[in-house]
Amino acid sequence: MKIYKIKEYKEYSIFLWLAIIAIIGLVVTTIYSNSKNQQSDLIKSSIGNTYLKKTIEELTKNLEPRYTSLTYISQAGDTYESIVNKLDVGKKEKKLLLDTILNENTLKILRVNQKFKFKFDNLSNYKIIEFKIETDKKNEILFEKLVANNSFVSKKIKKNFKKNIVYKETIITNSLYNSAVSLGIKPNIIIEFARLYGFQVDFQRDVWKDDSFQIIYEEFVNENDKVVDTGDIIFANLNLQNTDLQLYKYEYEKNKVDYFDETGKSIKKTLMKTPINGARLSSSYGKRKHPILGYTKMHTGTDFAAPKGTPIMASGDGKVTKAGWCGGGGNCVKIKHNSTYQTVYAHMSKFGRGIKRGVRVKQGQIIGYVGSTGMSTGPHLHYEVIENGKKVNSQKLKLPSGKVLRGNDRKKFEVSKIKIDVLKSNLITKLN
Repeated sequence: MKIYKIKEYKEYSIFLWLAIIAIIGLVVTTIYSNSKNQQSDLIKSSIGNTYLKKTIEELTKNLEPRYTSLTYISQAGDTYESIVNKLDVGKKEKKLLLDTILNENTLKILRVNQKFKFKFDNLSNYKIIEFKIETDKKNEILFEKLVANNSFVSKKIKKNFKKNIVYKETIITNSLYNSAVSLGIKPNIIIEFARLYGFQVDFQRDVWKDDSFQIIYEEFVNENDKVVDTGDIIFANLNLQNTDLQLYKYEYEKNKVDYFDETGKSIKKTLMKTPINGARLSSSYGKRKHPILGYTKMHTGTDFAAPKGTPIMASGDGKVTKAGWCGGGGNCVKIKHNSTYQTVYAHMSKFGRGIKRGVRVKQGQIIGYVGSTGMSTGPHLHYEVIENGKKVNSQKLKLPSGKVLRGNDRKKFEVSKIKIDVLKSNLITKLN
């Protein structure tokens, strides 16, 4: 009987030990869980602690990334010195940067909308470790720091753009500008086209319906085949009443390019005949009844009616002698071209970017926009030409022609012209 009870106790003891182990496990789990909750509460309490917050803020508020960058786009009135002086660096480093830029021959002229990008090492005494200056949409110059002698080396970088040669032609149905836009030609190419022909063509009176034009020019596209910029016009032909006016781009000396007709004569003259594209001649030079004053007086200029905001171009290279209010002329610009000629552009709505007294302008550069300021009954450009101090009729002015190619220069031009004619034939064949 005793033996049976002992065996019975042994069998029950297994369950007893299992129960004890289960209880111990439950107690340990509960203690661990409570401990973990206490730790979590402690962490939450610490994070919410005001003094700890202030300590963390104090430790981290002055932490900045080691490398930073700054991008700047040049504006009208900027100089390289003024741009460098905007940088948060020391005087010695500013002088080093300015000397580096001025010693780069390709950066002699600072243009509006040039992009500058500076990279800083905020742990270095001389912070700028490299910088880039965009010379145009297709090229930039990279300056990298040589730490050993604290100087910069420059490297020209050509952006990864593909150049396409584009051919367009059409019959003019309403205006040359609208016809060109309908072909997808970029506005700056149209303006350049107008500038080239502005020496000999009045776009309002000389261009008729069913006249036509042809043009070959350069386009630059990125990897997505999106046009990012346009280049030079290579060839242009404006057919007016069955008369072809052909222009060929030609480099007659190293880095000297002009446009010549098929006889080798430059189309460039001292002044453009019409400094505005797509305008209507509304009042010519001579005596007329003044629309506001009401009496007859001498009209010493030529008026071109055009929508407000139409770009006005400088009719020749020169220096701006006035860009401001001219009384009855409203907002006006005066340009001195040489010892003989000056021009005046009046009633502008606003001036072109960077146009102010003392600035030099190039032929075809936009100097302002059509408006109706001053004594004016509607938007138009009042254009005057002054020859040897006397106001003259701009539309009857006989201007000297430009360069004429002769001898060996003429032979080289003929070869270049044939190559362009072959290029034109090939481009036309691809269209058919």
